[in-house]
Amino acid sequence: MGIAIPGFPASAIITEVGPRDGLQSEAEFVPTARKIELIQSLLDAGLRRFEITSFVSPRAVPQMRDAAEVMAAFRDRDDAHLTALVPNARGAEAAIEAGVDAMVLFASASESHNLKNVNRSREASFEGFAGIARLAEGTGVALQGAIATAFGCPFEGEVAVEAVTDQARRYRDLGMRHITLGDTTGMATPALVIQRVEALAQAVPDADIALHFHNTRGVGLVCAYAGLSMGIRHFEASIGGLGGCPFVPRATGNVSTEDMVYLFHESGVETGVDLDRLTGSARLAEEIIGRELPGQVMKAGPRLQTASTDSVRTAHG
Repeated sequence: MGIAIPGFPASAIITEVGPRDGLQSEAEFVPTARKIELIQSLLDAGLRRFEITSFVSPRAVPQMRDAAEVMAAFRDRDDAHLTALVPNARGAEAAIEAGVDAMVLFASASESHNLKNVNRSREASFEGFAGIARLAEGTGVALQGAIATAFGCPFEGEVAVEAVTDQARRYRDLGMRHITLGDTTGMATPALVIQRVEALAQAVPDADIALHFHNTRGVGLVCAYAGLSMGIRHFEASIGGLGGCPFVPRATGNVSTEDMVYLFHESGVETGVDLDRLTGSARLAEEIIGRELPGQVMKAGPRLQTASTDSVRTAHG
């Protein structure tokens, strides 16, 4: 562990979203057995919270057509918390039957992105959420709310902080305490993170706020650092930096899980994750996807990883 920073939480909880958010936009179907292999590797590294799949139409997201099979491989793990994204009542019914611990409901803070992302208005999304909340009653399955485009919209530009807090209140009124601010478009900055976390803490003081950043403009980890400075303990990340919203122009990947774990550990924030094993999971993800991923720590190693002086040439002249 690194040097503890005053004001930072002693520990943080990272939800691994690679199996869903990371893989969803991959054009070539990843075999179910390989998805299970990757998730098992992440469990072995110490991660315990997963957005493991999404129960969506196979026509809309072919990569997630094996959602029930993936869930079946891990539903009996008492030491893992498994969530799935659900867009509608049909998906919610399938997720409940599959045994998820929680369902993630998502809508955008901007109307135009919601129309692109789920092909419905924001109001229609919330009408559907009310039905899902009724389905979840008495099942033991929790509901979590995700606010997409919480830091900006690629079609409308700036998103008013009031749109974000209003959406958080609507989630709360449906019984959700865990609310994620999603940087779907990679438009977050540290200043925006501080502004929106402060506003959300005032608007929904009992909310358990989580932060989800993309690294589109290279400041994803800086934004996570700003979140730590505000006392946030829940973050989402994707192994190797996999993913990126398919309904955002010029989108790039999520913040890399292993890079986030490295930053947190060097900042004195415990995660319960074995970084060496996690970098092995990142390399496994590269092998499964078949291309280089943007994560940095799996390439460079941790700060104090040493090498023989014979491994590099000596300068001359």
